[in-house]
Amino acid sequence: MSDTPRHRPPLPTSVKLAFGAPAFAGAAMGIPIGVLMPQFYSDVVLAPLGLIAISIAIARAFDALTDPVMGWLSDRTHTRWGRRKPYIALAAPFAALSFYMLFAPPPSLDPNGAALWFAVSFCLFFLFSTVVEIPFGALGAELTPDYTERSSLFGYRSFFVSLGLLIAAVFPTFLEKGMGIESQREIFIIMARLYGGVALCLTAIMLWRVPENREYAQREANPLVPGVRRALRNRPFRILLLAGIVSAIPAAIPAVLMPFFVEYVLQPPNPTTWVGLFLLTYLGAGLLMIPFWMLVAKKIGKLPTLIVNSVIGIAGSALYFFAGAGDLKFAGGIYFLTGMVSMAGTFLIPAMAADVIDYDELRTGKRREAQFTSFWALIPKFVAIPGSSVPLAILAAAGYVPNQPQSAEVLLWIRFMYSLFPIVFYVVSLAIVSRYPISEAVHAKIREGIARHDRGEAAVDPITQGRIEPFGSRPQSEEIGWFLDYFSPGELQQSLSTGGGPVFKRVLAVTGASLALCVGASSVAVAGFQDPTSDPALRVVLAIVVAGIAFTAFVFHAMRLGAARELANGSYDPDTISTHLAEQH
Repeated sequence: MSDTPRHRPPLPTSVKLAFGAPAFAGAAMGIPIGVLMPQFYSDVVLAPLGLIAISIAIARAFDALTDPVMGWLSDRTHTRWGRRKPYIALAAPFAALSFYMLFAPPPSLDPNGAALWFAVSFCLFFLFSTVVEIPFGALGAELTPDYTERSSLFGYRSFFVSLGLLIAAVFPTFLEKGMGIESQREIFIIMARLYGGVALCLTAIMLWRVPENREYAQREANPLVPGVRRALRNRPFRILLLAGIVSAIPAAIPAVLMPFFVEYVLQPPNPTTWVGLFLLTYLGAGLLMIPFWMLVAKKIGKLPTLIVNSVIGIAGSALYFFAGAGDLKFAGGIYFLTGMVSMAGTFLIPAMAADVIDYDELRTGKRREAQFTSFWALIPKFVAIPGSSVPLAILAAAGYVPNQPQSAEVLLWIRFMYSLFPIVFYVVSLAIVSRYPISEAVHAKIREGIARHDRGEAAVDPITQGRIEPFGSRPQSEEIGWFLDYFSPGELQQSLSTGGGPVFKRVLAVTGASLALCVGASSVAVAGFQDPTSDPALRVVLAIVVAGIAFTAFVFHAMRLGAARELANGSYDPDTISTHLAEQH
């Protein structure tokens, strides 16, 4: 039997290590960005908290907009070096440079200038990180087709993630206590230089050692908009996506508020040291438990393991609310408990997502790793924008004063947002993901169906039990099918009854309405931005989120206008449209 992507030998351990290693630097960079950066800019650089919240919202909205474009580009790229690696090699140096800029604001900047510096460097960092991360995630999804080995591959990556987070958690304390460096600015500059340099070295090793899947790269890519519609018809994808959206809403809150929670709620004698100790406890527990959860997943499956972890995490999160001043041992125990389950999702979810991509191949005949990777990044990033910026705006509105004892109202808000608020979303997300249908047995049937299609035979969808004909023997060409997927089933039904003209008008109206909403929300944001020192920016942050989502919708529907005009011109007869609608069922 030939060594095809369908039947490949196990991945060498050296390849798994090389694939996972860049995550060490990426995770190390994530700690200062997600945990330390807001307080660094508010308390050290002295940028207004409202401006920081606005800047984070703008940067993350911009970052979310670039994800689907990057996924689409990577899937359509054909070079002698592959369709993933060129983007990674090109963008990695710029990501490292912009990371350094983010943590080295010139001391001469005034507060507003510092906030502007933060916004620009933050946007650049996430732009170049997207160019690296979307192809990198797609590369991992296509390295192996094996259900169990995918957990192992992403488990290696999670080990490096956990190790990077662990090192980053204690490194500031080491620099301050062990090296005697008292300047916070100097500490952040050293971290930026070290983490950026390590990221470049490990990325270079990955590019050299990890192969691309050449067979997948030879397939013809699909148009962007029809690809979105077909992805949303994929039930396992919809479940994972919706669960990810719900859990992403509050996901950034604990990281953003941890320094505030430790310093002002727990009130230890040296807050910086205790933040490092608690992070060490949390991340160390996560690192130690990765091999255990990998064994559990191999024994009982990915979904049951994820459910167990979620239940433990929810229970632990509730306990934070009961911690108060001086409860350092109690808080440490909670950090250990929640840390035990903190890393399981980092390898279980990508492994489950890779199985979803196989199911998409069974249904569409395409390999769209980057497009699916960008989907999973896009919408959760939008909904996570409030989680990373609204808490800061709420603290500013409640009367937060940097480096001073906080009022009872501010302390209550910190405890509530840090503990109880996220639990509601985590419970809903758990209820959604529990309906995920792909087990190891189902995945084996998916791979069997793909093999049958390769032989020109019909396959059975193991989830819907429907019959899926091989793509070369369908009653209409794939080109026609992808074109008609520019439209929803309701729009196609309307074209059968009233012609394509009303469909074109409908698409045009939705495009215009999306643009109008984007302009209106942007106007609200600009109006609130005029006095950021007195405005807590909550309204502005939400307006930016709405504007970003509306602009994404505008681009999506604008890309449909050409197809809608062609449909209005009567280019496709009713029988062809009816056949396409029947194939969707």
